[in-house]
Amino acid sequence: MNHYRALPHLALTLLLLSGASLPAQADSLRCGSSLVSEGDRKFEVLQACGEPRYRDPVGYTLGPYERRELLIEEWVYGPNNGMLNILTFEGNRLVRIERKRNR
Repeated sequence: MNHYRALPHLALTLLLLSGASLPAQADSLRCGSSLVSEGDRKFEVLQACGEPRYRDPVGYTLGPYERRELLIEEWVYGPNNGMLNILTFEGNRLVRIERKRNR
């Protein structure tokens, strides 16, 4: 029996499994023909998506190196097709995009 025939399949399997440990790509949201992604600034999101339906301050966090406090703010867009898009900003940067079914 030739064990060398199994090596390409084993290598492919190992390659696919190693890809599973890579960090996920930043989440994004389509607004019309524009796309916003985690890391974008507030003005970029406003240009792409317009004013949110709701804009709520939810708290504060310490900025990099604990030099200043950053406002944590949630912006809500939608509902679109029964889904709300909730964007969380820390300071001026988009840090999370959540999708939630509208009740």
